[in-house]
Amino acid sequence: MNLPDFTELTIAELLATHSAVLDELRHRNVIRSKNNPTGDYAEWLVSTKLGLTLETNSAKGFDATDSQGLRYQIKGRRVTPENKSTQLGVLRNLDGKDFDFLVAVIFDANWQVRYAAKIPHQTVPLLATYRPHVNGHTMHLRPAVFDNPSVEDVSHELRS
Repeated sequence: MNLPDFTELTIAELLATHSAVLDELRHRNVIRSKNNPTGDYAEWLVSTKLGLTLETNSAKGFDATDSQGLRYQIKGRRVTPENKSTQLGVLRNLDGKDFDFLVAVIFDANWQVRYAAKIPHQTVPLLATYRPHVNGHTMHLRPAVFDNPSVEDVSHELRS
């Protein structure tokens, strides 16, 4: 793929290009907002590859359902050389059991799936930590998470 020489573009042209890319991704139903596309892309990728139905953005506590009505919370994180953190977005109201499975995806800097896990709700509290200042649980998706026998590695499904 031949990309333009972005060094020749002005800041305004770069920002306009960024907006146009987000608009096209939204037109293709890959993303659903104009926010950082990582979360929307993770939701689209997981639902597409695992055969899930995305819910509306207003669904409380879950992002998609499967054909049996099981609810999936989907979280994604893009790691870069500048930010290697694998901390996922905040999981709120974990005690409310708003989802049956958490599917978490770590992308590399070029949006390729590094690894991904499907985690039953009952296992998430064992891997996450409650943080009062964010009023929710935080969790890092590190390779050690896959040591838990209830965690399913779905990396291959998302890459294919």
